[in-house]
Amino acid sequence: MALPPFLGKIVGWLRAGYPEGVPDVDYIPLFALLGSQLTESEVSAIADELATSVDPDSAETIKAAIATVTHTQPHASDIARVRARLAAGGWPLAAPDRNS
Repeated sequence: MALPPFLGKIVGWLRAGYPEGVPDVDYIPLFALLGSQLTESEVSAIADELATSVDPDSAETIKAAIATVTHTQPHASDIARVRARLAAGGWPLAAPDRNS
């Protein structure tokens, strides 16, 4: 199923910010950031989209990271590092516009 346009933009920003793929250490702060602005189903759709473009081990890491986010608070330094990567890829620091 195709992603809504605004989720497609988010996946594009993630790919721009992480052209070599998201490193395992960034999954928890990344999904914590996404979870602060998106619904759980939107984060899950993004994770599914990212998982289709990576190897199966990475897909499992993505799913585990999402589960971990609900139980773990990432360090402020990890959030800052991921936020900087996303900003470099064009990620808007404000909440995404769901109408575009």
